[in-house]
Amino acid sequence: MPPRPRDITFHYSYVCKQGFDYALEYSKKNNIEFEYIGLLDADTVLEKNYFGKLLAELKKDSSLGIVSGGIYYDTDGKLSLEATAKNLPRGTGRIWKKECFFETGGYQVEPSPDSISNIKALLRGWRLMQYTEVIQIQKRKTSAANGLWDGYLKNGWMAYYLGKNFFMALLNVFRLSVKSPYYTGIAYFWGYFSSAIRREKKIQDPEVRAYYKNQGPGGLLSRISKNVSSNSRDIKEREQ
Repeated sequence: MPPRPRDITFHYSYVCKQGFDYALEYSKKNNIEFEYIGLLDADTVLEKNYFGKLLAELKKDSSLGIVSGGIYYDTDGKLSLEATAKNLPRGTGRIWKKECFFETGGYQVEPSPDSISNIKALLRGWRLMQYTEVIQIQKRKTSAANGLWDGYLKNGWMAYYLGKNFFMALLNVFRLSVKSPYYTGIAYFWGYFSSAIRREKKIQDPEVRAYYKNQGPGGLLSRISKNVSSNSRDIKEREQ
């Protein structure tokens, strides 16, 4: 592919999709059967038998659709885990079961395609898992390719684009602001709320928007409000 400026939003997912499409077409032309499909970023170093360990987990549990190892950083020979939710596989070093990959629409050309894939898999009843005991070492911090400020500014924008509600965005800002480097919370805040103020375009996928709308306190308040309105209508109808 021709060189282009680095972009972690649409262009990253476009490049990855080109790779997937090539691999799938190559397998079809050469009659290569496969059960799994994976993705590995260039800045990630895997432990010995990384994929073998994950494939063993997939084979043990037919309900597993997507898995990954944990992301670690090597600081002077000491490994530290980048802690995230264990039921959410990481973007790099992930493996899909073939059926899950196709059921969820493959790899989409959208910002945060790994999150979109996770959501669609969960909505279709697949289990997801991040096995933190299976080690992948990332050579630079997540979202740090163009500097952490720029990376988390884009992360805030992506959260808005995907439809994360106000309360979930604030929760992420708080989580980022209480650990070093503290300014990533400010960058995320500005990325999300400046996009909200400008009412920028959001993803059109109804499944993704509904999923994030119903997450966290914002989603809970929305559901309570709907239930109250529904109950009020029921009471009025009975009175009439």
